[in-house]
Amino acid sequence: MSRTYGSGDQHALDWSPGGGGESSRAAADSPWWRRRTLPLPDKDCPMRLRTSVMTTAAALAATGLLVTATPVTPASAAPPRTATAAERDPWHLVDRSPDLVRPKSLTVDASLPTHRARTAVRVTQRLYTFWNTGRTRYLAGTVDPRFRDNTLPAGRPQGPAGLAFASKNFRAAVPDLTCELSDVLISGDKITARLVFRGHFTGTFQGRAGRGQKVEFAAIDIQHLGDDGLIVEDWHIEDNQTLLAQLGA
Repeated sequence: MSRTYGSGDQHALDWSPGGGGESSRAAADSPWWRRRTLPLPDKDCPMRLRTSVMTTAAALAATGLLVTATPVTPASAAPPRTATAAERDPWHLVDRSPDLVRPKSLTVDASLPTHRARTAVRVTQRLYTFWNTGRTRYLAGTVDPRFRDNTLPAGRPQGPAGLAFASKNFRAAVPDLTCELSDVLISGDKITARLVFRGHFTGTFQGRAGRGQKVEFAAIDIQHLGDDGLIVEDWHIEDNQTLLAQLGA
């Protein structure tokens, strides 16, 4: 393969068989589409290429065939949202009345309006004060008359009457029963509570008399609030295996 020169003093590699001689001159004189040569870049090639591209781009832009993208400037960041009172400190929602139980841990959905969050916390305190004391007056203004227990144990009446029935029967076995409100999570229209019941088996249970055995078991409740802020339904589960073992049943 030999080096030849074509028109315009551009270097080229001769791809003709044998290279050089008449075949090289014939290749140089033939039309460009007949040539079998590859142009070699020279030191001015990048500059000429850049000039050609810029000229072509300008021509296309002038005819409307080239659309230039404008960089999108990100919108200014929205000002930080002011935290609600519940988000800053949910404890201000707690009713400080001395007769009401208070949660040991409280988490409240920050998107809830303050009045709605406060109502949910107070309803929670009143319901579990009922379980802590057995006093049915705490059910008033707490549980809707149409309340439904979705995990109703056998033998317990449906509705608010079922709550009073369960409390009375359990206190017949454990008269000093207390209910600790260990954790409360309020989100949307739901209240989730983790409870710890404590007391002593000094009464009777299924015909069996207690001997003062210590009773302590956990439970989880989910309460559903209606539009008026009253509890309309619930789901609950208790550690009955532990309870029955402690009662000797």
